[in-house]
Amino acid sequence: MEKNGENHLKDPLLLQVDGGSGASPARASPRKERKTTKVVFNVRGISCASCAVSIETVVAGLKGVESISVSPLQGQAVVQYRPEETSTRTIKEAIVGLNFEVDELHEQEIAVCRLRIKGMACTSCSESVERALQMVPGVKKAAVGLALEEAKVHFDPNIISRDLIIEAIEDAGFGADLISSGDDVNKVHLKLEGVSSPEDTKHIQSLLEAVEGVDNVECDTVGQTIIVAYNPDVTGPRLFIQCIQDAAQPPKYFDASLYSPPRQREAERHHEIMNYRNQFLWSCLFSIPVFLFSMVLPMLSPLGDWLFYKVCNNMTIGMLLRWLLCSPIQFIVGWRFYIGAYHALKRGYSNMDVLVALGTNAAYFYSVYIVLKALTSDSFEGQDFFETSAMLISFILLGKYLEVVAKGKTSDALSKLTELAPETACLLTLDKDGNPISETEISTQLLQRNDVIKIVPGEKVPVDGVVIKGQSHVNESMITGEARPIAKKPGDKVIGGTVNDNGCIIVKVTHVGSETALSQIVQLVEAAQLARAPVQKLADKISRFFVPTVVVASFLTWLGWFVAGQFHIYPPAWIPKAMDSFELALQFGISVLVVACPCALGLATPTAVMVATGKGASQGVLIKGGNALEKAHKVKAIIFDKTGTLTVGKPSVVQTKVFSKIPLQELCDLAAGAEANSEHPLSKSIVEYTKKLREQYGSHSDLMMESKDFEVHPGAGVSASVEGKLVLVGNKRLMQEFEVPISTEVEGYMSETEELARTCVLIAVDRAICGALAVSDPLKPEAGRAISYLRSMGISSIMVTGDNWATAKSIAKEVGINKVFAEIDPVGKAEKIKDLQMQGLTVAMVGDGINDSPALAAADVGLAIGAGTDVAIEAADIVLMRSSLDDVITAIDLSRKTLSRIRLNYVWALGYNVLGMPVAAGVLFPFTGIRLPPWLAGACMAASSVSVVCSSLLLQLYKKPLHVQEVAAPKNDPDLV
Repeated sequence: MEKNGENHLKDPLLLQVDGGSGASPARASPRKERKTTKVVFNVRGISCASCAVSIETVVAGLKGVESISVSPLQGQAVVQYRPEETSTRTIKEAIVGLNFEVDELHEQEIAVCRLRIKGMACTSCSESVERALQMVPGVKKAAVGLALEEAKVHFDPNIISRDLIIEAIEDAGFGADLISSGDDVNKVHLKLEGVSSPEDTKHIQSLLEAVEGVDNVECDTVGQTIIVAYNPDVTGPRLFIQCIQDAAQPPKYFDASLYSPPRQREAERHHEIMNYRNQFLWSCLFSIPVFLFSMVLPMLSPLGDWLFYKVCNNMTIGMLLRWLLCSPIQFIVGWRFYIGAYHALKRGYSNMDVLVALGTNAAYFYSVYIVLKALTSDSFEGQDFFETSAMLISFILLGKYLEVVAKGKTSDALSKLTELAPETACLLTLDKDGNPISETEISTQLLQRNDVIKIVPGEKVPVDGVVIKGQSHVNESMITGEARPIAKKPGDKVIGGTVNDNGCIIVKVTHVGSETALSQIVQLVEAAQLARAPVQKLADKISRFFVPTVVVASFLTWLGWFVAGQFHIYPPAWIPKAMDSFELALQFGISVLVVACPCALGLATPTAVMVATGKGASQGVLIKGGNALEKAHKVKAIIFDKTGTLTVGKPSVVQTKVFSKIPLQELCDLAAGAEANSEHPLSKSIVEYTKKLREQYGSHSDLMMESKDFEVHPGAGVSASVEGKLVLVGNKRLMQEFEVPISTEVEGYMSETEELARTCVLIAVDRAICGALAVSDPLKPEAGRAISYLRSMGISSIMVTGDNWATAKSIAKEVGINKVFAEIDPVGKAEKIKDLQMQGLTVAMVGDGINDSPALAAADVGLAIGAGTDVAIEAADIVLMRSSLDDVITAIDLSRKTLSRIRLNYVWALGYNVLGMPVAAGVLFPFTGIRLPPWLAGACMAASSVSVVCSSLLLQLYKKPLHVQEVAAPKNDPDLV
């Protein structure tokens, strides 16, 4: 990671990329957003400034109005008010009372909440939840993840509430629980001690609400717990505990301690697993005797002869026992299928529950008909199918049990990430001189921004921070996938969850709670797992007509075999003993009904994406969703930025040349004054060189000359007025823009410098070139190896840079890139990408700077270097945490492996149906005598889902491409243009 000075202590290591979350919690307190509301009025009749003043005077005097701004030109009034003290109606009436016509325009607010969805079995279920949410007034966007069993909903809180959203999901036949909302970014749970009455709790709540930085306080008087939402920039949990302790008046004594609520996801998953297991065991308790009484004992004479004893007319003991044992399975254990089928059909769609309910009911009620017919007739002989219904439900429940167990393992990588942070930290108390005077071991959750902590060798770093004292090596492999320890010294960043190897370091805390890099990685991966990959559209399309098609196929199968039997089209010998043609046809129809399973089809993509994104995160590659994962496997051309991407990104001035009588130090002071406001790496190198030059001449001042009229010229340089002089710092193009003459001496020096793969920065004062700086930025050691390996994968590499042609060609030659575009501004980079896309190529862009963000956004796949700017990270589809080019290969290779696995999953899912349905329909029966009994068809249906999830789990074994160094590069790069 790059150095971090004092000015960057509050900059997040990773920008929060959730599109619906709004401002980062570190930058704005949610308190003001919730306590006040903005409303915009269209006011007609404002003719002059005095009208605006009169409106502002009257409205500002209303209780609860925080501010008002009236624009006479636009005819609008913007009012910020506290909704608990006034209302839009009151404000509107006040303006109308001044004889103006008013129309209210609510400013649309967008809130976000995440919900746990219960009861989804297949992609039809997730689509049904999405449709139900999108039909709710006020819901702007809804994304439902089948594998993650979650929904993320963007809604207008002025129109709809979270409770009504949950009701809409429940009306669709599914359960829903709130996981989190957009306003609980930083929360702490505290367990109260010594509180004996509700009045005490209210007293504590009011005191906490008065603390600056506290946004919301929720109390649970029954559980004696309190939840405080707060702004970490202002306050923290230690202050809350102290506040609670101070709230007690003797002889009362109050105290508070951290309270960790049970992890809802793990608890619910465990409950679901145990629920399926128990239902399966109860089902087995009844279905095993049914199986024995119907298929085993009757063939073991004389052991099973008692089953044929007649109770009444032709109804035997065996029939009665099978009926009694099967009924609890059908209507108690199998009730879940009735509920699921009812809600599905009520919403106008069909799912697995519909198939199971139809199949088991057909078998059960036909069997009941046989029993009643035998009960009322002394001559009727028929065969019941109770074992079909009982065993079918048992096998499906077994499959669901194995499926939920396997699905739980798909998030293992993410679970391991969340458990990386240690539980405790060593907090230092410092004196005025910054020397430690005491050490206290406290919970990591109690750490606050700007705390100072000590980390000894072998300990994990509890939260993000910056080293202020000591040196060590930190193993960041659990975050970045890089096993090599990273040297850390004062000014360097450390990431929570990494391990301090060999030295004691003192760290100042910069990020806590949800703002840490580890928390943001988890949030990013969870968002990625919730997103739906385009390849899943195939499953979605199939699922819409899948179940109706199966039902029609099942009916046609039964009808075909029944008609053929009635008209003796096939020999009577084909009909098994104790069956007639109707029963044989019914068994074929039921088998077709239950062998086809839409669940496996729906799980094929999300489970693979879930495992892949989690595995990628553990190896330092953050993939923002299935869309990026899918597109990356199609990449045929990669565009690389030069500075900070192919090169280390920390250029330094290695040579100077003066072309005038201005002393070198003065010339560098002028250049540094102009460059001081620029964020470009070359600018920083010039400023650093100027500081070192001052030290050599005995000056230790870090103050730069004051500049005015500073302007950035993209792809060319900067201009500014320094000490009353026009200073230009940049390349040849900048000089040409300002019509600065370039002498042959300058041209010659530029050529010499650029041939050495150095960047020549010209300095002009008052439109005359006075000097030049040769800046060298060393190549990353893995650059050549990565380009070579990409070529072996059939991917062409292109370099696009704002640097001059000579330097660009020299760098490209060194790393093995044949196609170069130089002296290109940020907009030009994006245009080059579009040109390649017009040729039908899927293009990836690798960059790190603000100037790369347009290109990253324009590319099919944008890959941002993790140590780059927040803007670049936000614009990218994939973030490379290690800033290593090897991870470009990892990202593309992981994408290819994942898409390959998804295709294999589709083969598994569709294979069971394509092969199973004809066999179930009796295609092989006339030739081989092979038929698929309904209970065995149910087992195949259950096995299809389990096999798909297990197939996705194999991605956990993914390893980065090996032996990269041994790959020999072909002589010629594929021709692109």
